[in-house]
Amino acid sequence: MKRELFIHTSFLISFFILFSLLKGWLKFSYWPFWLGGLIGSLLPLLDHLVYVFFLAPQELSSQRAIYLIRNKNFTGALRLLIETRQERTNLIFHSNTFLAVISILTFWILSSSGSLIGTGLVLGAVIYLLVDRALSALYHRSL
Repeated sequence: MKRELFIHTSFLISFFILFSLLKGWLKFSYWPFWLGGLIGSLLPLLDHLVYVFFLAPQELSSQRAIYLIRNKNFTGALRLLIETRQERTNLIFHSNTFLAVISILTFWILSSSGSLIGTGLVLGAVIYLLVDRALSALYHRSL
């Protein structure tokens, strides 16, 4: 888990530094771009909660997570979701279709949007999903 978090964070920061250098966004006034990237990198993680509450609430790990959340044991629920993340295979945000759609939206937003937070949000989400896809491909290849 710590290794994956390090890989995701290093790719996000490296890409955002490179993008900021290329666009000339090195001033503090471009902080919304970085905030959007942080929020965007956290959005795909909500997919696990959608799965637990709506897609498969009948599964044992989902029931345990719901129980922990209802009892306000959020750290225990987070720990459980991290430990059982490999069990959830039908995540909406992590599907090939969603990745294709968000890639098209990313191109559209980068070429036409003037919103720094929107640009950062979309880039952060796409970077997270692409790195996650690469890590899962490496994980499945090594099995």
